[in-house]
Amino acid sequence: MTTSITPRPATLADAPAIRALTRQAYARWVPLIGREPLPMTADHARAVREHRIDLIETDGRLVALIEMIRHPDHLLIENLAVAPDRQGQGLGRALMAHADRIAASLGHRTTRLYTNGAFAANLRFYAGLGYRIDREEAFGNGTVVHMSRPVAASAGDA
Repeated sequence: MTTSITPRPATLADAPAIRALTRQAYARWVPLIGREPLPMTADHARAVREHRIDLIETDGRLVALIEMIRHPDHLLIENLAVAPDRQGQGLGRALMAHADRIAASLGHRTTRLYTNGAFAANLRFYAGLGYRIDREEAFGNGTVVHMSRPVAASAGDA
């Protein structure tokens, strides 16, 4: 399991790799919901310009990313994507801990995220990290689940 990572900030030149990784990571959900999840169709160049995206690379290959949006009272995790062949190795957990450190450095006490209610594995993953469901709302033929958690007490120490 990966416990220590050093992500690097994305640049505009990374947008094609971010798009490719996001499409790979979310492809498994297409048959379940009958469409591409929204992160697959996002404008990733715009996201690089407007949000903070941090990347993990191994041997020159992008293997994981986290996209974060600063709000006045919280840090929103917009996208967490891990290459399918690297899932289950701790990269997602490490990036979520990284987001806590970012939130703490910004003076935030809360991180928030949302996911499709049909993505049971995501809901279990986030619940295992201490996220709680704040609310659910209808979206198309499904449900968006909004979750949050307090920033880990140790996040400011790292």
